[in-house]
Amino acid sequence: MKAKNCLIFGGSGQIGRQLIRKLTKNNYKVTVVTRNLHQKGYVIKTQANAGYIDIVEANIFDESKIRKLFSKTDICINLIGILYESKKGNTFKNIHSIFPSILANLCKEYKVKQFIHLSALGINEAVDSEYAKSKLEGEVNIQKNYPLATILRPSVVYSVDDNFTTNFMTLLNRLPLFPLYYKGNTNFMPIHCSDLTNIIYYVISNNLYSKIIECVGPETISLKNILKKLLKLMNKKRVLLPLPLIVAKLSANLFQLFPKPLLTIDQLKMLKYNNVASKKYQTNFEIGAPSIKFFEQEVEKYCYMWREGGQFSTKKYDIVD
Repeated sequence: MKAKNCLIFGGSGQIGRQLIRKLTKNNYKVTVVTRNLHQKGYVIKTQANAGYIDIVEANIFDESKIRKLFSKTDICINLIGILYESKKGNTFKNIHSIFPSILANLCKEYKVKQFIHLSALGINEAVDSEYAKSKLEGEVNIQKNYPLATILRPSVVYSVDDNFTTNFMTLLNRLPLFPLYYKGNTNFMPIHCSDLTNIIYYVISNNLYSKIIECVGPETISLKNILKKLLKLMNKKRVLLPLPLIVAKLSANLFQLFPKPLLTIDQLKMLKYNNVASKKYQTNFEIGAPSIKFFEQEVEKYCYMWREGGQFSTKKYDIVD
């Protein structure tokens, strides 16, 4: 069978790297677009089976350059997203709305067989968040320009390479107390990166079209309980301190001044809303691609990096002569 050609935007992140491994092992040829070949090239290339990957350096808004990549593309996958805006043009509107619209138009023009777009869970509910508005606007643009597209809405994605559990454990390791926003009652359905990768592969291999799929893990956990689980795995005790809303806003205003913000005002707004399946759309379980990784069991595999003494610090072994 002739190998299908996949064009991936956002291939250097945790999801992209795992997806490249999955696709190239299953006879898919992959072209990855990156903005910095020198910085990202080796990271991407080492994920793939030899001969199954090509890496192209391009500005994603240089339509004349990325257009050339679509003539041999069977499947286009957009994994690009940002959690906060920067002064370099990386705005929510540019990344989440305008760029997906460009891709949808090119998919339509070149009759690409599948377009898979990674969006986010909970964006219908978070009406006061600019992040959520931009994600929703991007979905609308895609559906208008390429109705066959499949849109995936994951809850928070975690793995050893994430910016979620690893950031939390770093902060919990350093701070004697940790702030709880909205009392830590926000619910999530965390999905492991490998489960999400399997869902994307399932959509591709089963030729699913014209769907919005909510991608969730097998359990619902509040933010407070996520932090408690992380502390347990790290073998540490910390004070989890609920913050009044006015103090939370002040801290978010401060944190968003950092080069890589720990929290922004917009993210604080998102935390008002549960990040769980809405029941308005099918989930990955309902389409036949269940998540099988449980949060605590998976994080236990890499939490030792934040545990005093390292990997074997809390393990006891019987030594046999």
